[in-house]
Amino acid sequence: MKSITIKGSQRESVGKAASKALRNAGQVPCVLYGGDSALHFSAPEMAFKGLVYTPNVYTATIELGGKKYTAILQDIQFDPVTDKIIHIDFYELKKDKEITIEVPIQIEGTSPGVIAGGVLRIVNRKLKIKALPDKLPDFIPVNISELEMGNRLYVTKLDQSNYKIMHPDNTVVCQVRVSRAAMKAAQEAAKAEKKK
Repeated sequence: MKSITIKGSQRESVGKAASKALRNAGQVPCVLYGGDSALHFSAPEMAFKGLVYTPNVYTATIELGGKKYTAILQDIQFDPVTDKIIHIDFYELKKDKEITIEVPIQIEGTSPGVIAGGVLRIVNRKLKIKALPDKLPDFIPVNISELEMGNRLYVTKLDQSNYKIMHPDNTVVCQVRVSRAAMKAAQEAAKAEKKK
């Protein structure tokens, strides 16, 4: 999984007034959990652009006073009026400890059902997986080259060799639905057969 580096500075004072002063200075107050104790730090708002405003999932390498921490974004709070980031929680990754995270899917292949006039409908654009930090994928490949019209692809058909998908077996990832045009053509063909 790709990583984004965030250079931060540790916060001495923690509280509403200190956080407000940081935000006014263009900084985002953050907390890093998962270690021996919670680490309070701040970083420039622009540093989070590639981590927050993207459909992809990344790990974060947080640099604080010469030390590096590998973490994932756990929670984010936005201002309801301005939509600016007002607080971020990170969770530190341990090499030997599995984590649960949502990862986007990536459609691969061409569906015979779509070629025949069907419409591909993606039901779950992200799937929750559990894996060790070094086994985390950037995306989950979803091959649709076997999907005929009316077929569904379930999570059980996906490769789970490096991670475990945390959804019930009957969870549909995507399906090929009959398009209105194809349905209309089929109805017209049936009407023409009746007239003969």
